[in-house]
Amino acid sequence: MTASKIPEMSITVYVGRKMLLLKQKILSEGRVIGKDVLKVDSFLNHQIDVNLFNEIGKEFKERFKDKKVTKILTIEASGIGIACITAQYFNVPVVFAKKTESKNLDSDTYESEVYSFTKDKSYKVRVSKRYINSDDHILIIDDFLANGCAVLGLKDIVDKGGATLAGVGIVIEKGFQDGGKMLREKGLNVNSLAIIKSMVEEKVEFE
Repeated sequence: MTASKIPEMSITVYVGRKMLLLKQKILSEGRVIGKDVLKVDSFLNHQIDVNLFNEIGKEFKERFKDKKVTKILTIEASGIGIACITAQYFNVPVVFAKKTESKNLDSDTYESEVYSFTKDKSYKVRVSKRYINSDDHILIIDDFLANGCAVLGLKDIVDKGGATLAGVGIVIEKGFQDGGKMLREKGLNVNSLAIIKSMVEEKVEFE
């Protein structure tokens, strides 16, 4: 498969009013691979545009301003940077679920299994029981939402800890896949900054 850069000219056609900077980045620097893969590693999950992350953090704070949030929960590794910058605006700690066992990780953990469609395998994610409890109101933050498995895994950990799920903040949602619809039908408060309606002929269209 070949990667194609999304034409910058698409910006005038598809960009809406909300999170214009993020959408411009997707359109100008994103690369479409096949029919459903969007690579945004030049600014989101490999090389990081810190100024963009700062705006993303502000936007999440605005969208969840009416919710009580005591901690932000994400999953390693790509969600950590976004969660940390967002946490500055909520003035709360970040907890990230670990995908690998480590001697530094407490033996007493909440665990959940997550299936990765990208890697076509399941893996366990873990959070120490010291860092999630029944007094917490948790905001889940992640970079992508496609099939919703990662969010469900993190929600499972929140539930096992007896905490309250305040909401789910997603940077980019693939609206043409089933994850967002499934999570919302389960009653989750999912708020995505950019929802992609389709990727057709190497062009991205937003909802």
